[in-house]
Amino acid sequence: MTQYRDALPQLAQEVFLTDSGLETDLIHNQGVDLPQFAAFPLLDDAEGTRRLRSYFAGHAAIAAQAGVGFVLEAATWRASADWGARLGYDTGALDRVNRRAIDLLVEVRADVAKTNRPFPISGCLGPRDDGYAPGTLMTAEAARDYHRQQISTFADTQADLVTAMTLTYADEAIGISRAARDVGMPVVLSFTLETDGKLPDGSTLASAIHTVEHATDGYPAYYMINCAHPSHFATVLDPEASWTDRIRAVRANASRKSHAELDDASTLDAGDPIAFGREHADLRSRFPQLTILGGCCGTDLRHVEQIAAACLDT
Repeated sequence: MTQYRDALPQLAQEVFLTDSGLETDLIHNQGVDLPQFAAFPLLDDAEGTRRLRSYFAGHAAIAAQAGVGFVLEAATWRASADWGARLGYDTGALDRVNRRAIDLLVEVRADVAKTNRPFPISGCLGPRDDGYAPGTLMTAEAARDYHRQQISTFADTQADLVTAMTLTYADEAIGISRAARDVGMPVVLSFTLETDGKLPDGSTLASAIHTVEHATDGYPAYYMINCAHPSHFATVLDPEASWTDRIRAVRANASRKSHAELDDASTLDAGDPIAFGREHADLRSRFPQLTILGGCCGTDLRHVEQIAAACLDT
């Protein structure tokens, strides 16, 4: 039985934290090899599972210490059909590993249950193609068909919602939203942005959200921005616009570099965690509806700690 699927606690006005850059943390800070930038295969061995448990428990502890809620996001960003096939996972193996990812978060949540704060569990989806520069774009219906299997698996677990991250164009977001609605799962849609604040396909964030809202009758629970530095999008958010109010979450990169520069980089750019926290506090002062905060590429525990220190009193 799910705890929050019928009433997501992060839709209230309280601040929630979430985790940071799982894959870049594992690769650059822990020395873990992640073929195809996929963390989910770690769930198939004891040492990998231990690393993931430690990662999520460490982040959850920050929220517990601060007395706030926390969105637990499964390590399944790459655990869909095309990416799974590249790593030798067929449909049955992907079903198993997606379930295992949620079970791990159920265990982590149980360990922090004494805090009496809500810890909703999210099944994470990633884009079918590259998250920075997709080579092939799908129709909304093709995206619905592609993502339905993973979302259906999550619907049969204790996941409270699904979150699609690093989306690069509106049609894939529409398909994901429709697939989630098909199985009664709340869905969060997260777009990634270039340094000019536009999606990789050249569309504006405003037009992408308007397009999805119109095509899905406003089904998404809320929207997020991820895998972009706050300086890349702070100026495109309009405090007077209704579409901006639909954005409730930010998982930003530590680096100010463009996606192309990050792709070419051989070392991690972790930025300045203290400045990162202040930048989030500034965002919150202008857009108080941004209540779910975490990190993406280049971030780790330090960045989430600084978000908590800077934002929880704003």
